[in-house]
Amino acid sequence: MARHLLALLLLLGQNALGQEDYKLKIEGLQAQKQRIAEQEKEALKQEVLQINQKLDRGEISRERATKLKGDAAKVRAMNMENRIAILDHRIALLERNQGKVLSLPKRDSLWKVKGLFDLGEEPWTLGPLRDRKGEIKYDRRTYGDLVVAVGLNNALVEGQVFEDGPYRLAGSRFFELGWQWRTRVFSHSNWLRLNYGISYQSNGLKPKGNHYFRMEGDQTVLEEFEFALDKVKLRMDHLVLPLHFEIGPSKYTHGEHSIRYSIRNQFRLGLGGYGGLKLGTRQKLKYRRDGQNIKDKLTGDYNTHDLIYGFSGYMGFDGVLLYLKYDMNPLFKDAVVEQHNISLGLRFDI
Repeated sequence: MARHLLALLLLLGQNALGQEDYKLKIEGLQAQKQRIAEQEKEALKQEVLQINQKLDRGEISRERATKLKGDAAKVRAMNMENRIAILDHRIALLERNQGKVLSLPKRDSLWKVKGLFDLGEEPWTLGPLRDRKGEIKYDRRTYGDLVVAVGLNNALVEGQVFEDGPYRLAGSRFFELGWQWRTRVFSHSNWLRLNYGISYQSNGLKPKGNHYFRMEGDQTVLEEFEFALDKVKLRMDHLVLPLHFEIGPSKYTHGEHSIRYSIRNQFRLGLGGYGGLKLGTRQKLKYRRDGQNIKDKLTGDYNTHDLIYGFSGYMGFDGVLLYLKYDMNPLFKDAVVEQHNISLGLRFDI
């Protein structure tokens, strides 16, 4: 008798807990209905803000802005209506069955399909693109890119026309390899970005004729070499910190749960500068002497500056950009005639 009484009490307790459990679920769904209204209103507010920004920049007309706002309001109203209707049906299902609702096994559940959703047990909550407060998540503000740049290198010599300079135009080249971070300046807009990072730069100069670089005290001069030179190049390596302000349009994507900005296939213009340290300077000579091929690698200071700084800029589409940089510090210290290194080429943001 006591055993049957205990079983009855346990059954009544389970039923009471089950009743309390599904009522709590219903209360949670009711609260979600309120959050849906707040979320859709906030999303509409952000869309209107983006439209007003385009209007202020002259990208769209006032008539177009009014139409876009009206369309956005209709979409948000329909979203709110549909999502609340889903919750109402869920509440009705729980009330009609007193919480005893059949469900599919988790392995067959649509809500756990990898790459689509991960919504937990409540399919009415937003997925991973929404934060815990139910607010729309904006695109992350910072991205990183590998930077590779190559092109022609030369020097602007004081008092000389560029074409009459002492260095070969096609033979003198530069190379740059580095990593940059791109951060949008404003949290809710991507028209202005800050690009910064660290790069290795190598600038090469090849003199015209049969000349090579030689140090005479505190001066670096070009002098005729005693043998016929097959190749001569002065290479200067630096470690620099570039910094650019970048402007340009971006593709704006506003999903139900997130906002994304993409500069893929978009025009980009960056202006800024760089500063850094010299890693080393060396000169390579190749020539024939007494019937033998000689290769000399001469490492020295060559009166080049330990600190460099300059301005740079780039423009182009997507990750292929025309790149220009100019050293504001003179190429050689205490030179009678100042020279400034200049480079022009292509930059690839990978």
